[in-house]
Amino acid sequence: MKTIEKYKQYVNVSFVKAVEPIVVTKALGSKVTDEEGKVYTDLYAGIAVANAGHNNPEVVAAAKAQIDKLVHCCSYVYHSIPVADYAELLAQNTPGRLQKTFFGNGGAEANEGAMRMAKQFTKKQEFIALQGSFHGRSLATLSITGNKDRKKGGGPYIPGVAFHPAPYCYRCPYDKAYPACDMHCAKMLEKTIQYDTSGNVAAFIAETMMGEGGIIIPPKEYYKEVKKVLDKHEILLFLDEVQCGFGRSGKFCAIDHYGVEPDIMTFAKGIADGFPLSAFIARPEIADSFKPGDHLSTFGGNPVSCAAGIANLNFLLREKIPEKALVKGERVMGELKDLQKKFPLIGEVRGSGLMIGIELVRDAAKTPAAEEAGKIKAMMRQKGFLIGSGGTYGNVLRMQPPLVISSEELSAAVAALAECFKELG
Repeated sequence: MKTIEKYKQYVNVSFVKAVEPIVVTKALGSKVTDEEGKVYTDLYAGIAVANAGHNNPEVVAAAKAQIDKLVHCCSYVYHSIPVADYAELLAQNTPGRLQKTFFGNGGAEANEGAMRMAKQFTKKQEFIALQGSFHGRSLATLSITGNKDRKKGGGPYIPGVAFHPAPYCYRCPYDKAYPACDMHCAKMLEKTIQYDTSGNVAAFIAETMMGEGGIIIPPKEYYKEVKKVLDKHEILLFLDEVQCGFGRSGKFCAIDHYGVEPDIMTFAKGIADGFPLSAFIARPEIADSFKPGDHLSTFGGNPVSCAAGIANLNFLLREKIPEKALVKGERVMGELKDLQKKFPLIGEVRGSGLMIGIELVRDAAKTPAAEEAGKIKAMMRQKGFLIGSGGTYGNVLRMQPPLVISSEELSAAVAALAECFKELG
C-alpha cells in the first residue's frame, strides 16, 4: 500500500483540508525530495522550523553523538549536561534579564507552562491576548488564541482572557493609517484593561510578529507604547516567539527589533532545527515562583533534542544567519513589491527577515482572495516550490524558508510566483 493511501486509512488528518500530495523522503538545506525523486525548493521550512536548513550536518552530528551517550533520563529528575549547556546559551542570547529556562516538547506546551508561571508569580488570574493570534492547540493556548476558526468546537474555554485588536496596519481595526495613527492600537490597551478585564491581569501575551494571523509585523514603536501601559498596571510582557524567533525575523529574537525587554518568552519550531523541543525563559524571580510539584515534563529537555539545539544555535550565531536573513528578506521583498505593481491581486507585501506574507485581495475594498491563494499554492508546488498559506481570512501566501536559502533560489521563487499570477489571469 502506498504511503498516501496509508495516510488516508490509518493516519488521522481530518483536521487539515488536505495533506500536500507529495511523500517527502529526504531533505537537505533548502531542498526537499519526494519518493519519485522530484526536488522542491522549500519556502515553508516545515512551518518555519528548519531555520538552519534541513538535515544541517552539524545538528545531525550532534544528535547522533548524543544518542550514543544518553537518549533519556528525565532531565527534571536528574541533571543532564545538554540541558544545562543549552539553558546557559539561551540566557546569553535572549534580551535583558531573561535567564532561567524550562524545556518542553512543543510550542503549546511552552506557552501553557509560561501562562501557569505568570499566574504563579503575579498572583493574578487574567490574560490579555491579541485578536487574530495563535498560540497552540491545547485548551489553555486555544483560550488565548484570537481566531474562531482555530477554536470552533473546542469550547468552553478558560475564562479570564480579554482580546485586544492586533497591530494589523493593512486592515486597521480603528480605520487609521500608520504613522499618522500615533500608535492608537497600542495606546488603546489602556481601554481594554479598563473595560474588558477585572483589573487582575497577569500578562499581556503576544506573538512578537504574528505568523498564523497572516505575517503581521507591528510598527517599530508598538511594543514601547504597549510596555508603558503594562508597567503602569504591573502586567507582565509575555512574548511568544515560537514562530518568529531563532533568526527568522532578521535578528535572533524578533523583539530585538523593538528595543523592549520582555518578562517571559517562549520558543519552539526553530529551536532545534526539527528535533522536538520547546522552551520558556524568564527572569530568575519569575521562574523561581514555581514551587515543588507545580510543573514538570517527562520528555521535556530531552538530551538528544538539547544537543541538537546547541549545535543549531551555535551554527546560527557563528554563520550570522539572522543578519543574512535580514539582507535576503529585504531583497526578496523588494522583488515581491515589484510584482505587486504588476498584479492587482497582491494587496500587500510585508515581513521581516525571511518571515514574509503576501496578502491577496480581489478588489480595492480588500476582499480576501482565499480561493486564489489556494490556487497559487498548488501552482507553485507544480513548479517545484513549496509555499505556505494562512492568515485570518486564508488569503496570505507565507514565505518562511530555511534561513540558509540562497538569494538566487528566492529570486527563482519570485519568478515562479509571477508565472502563477499570469496564468491565474
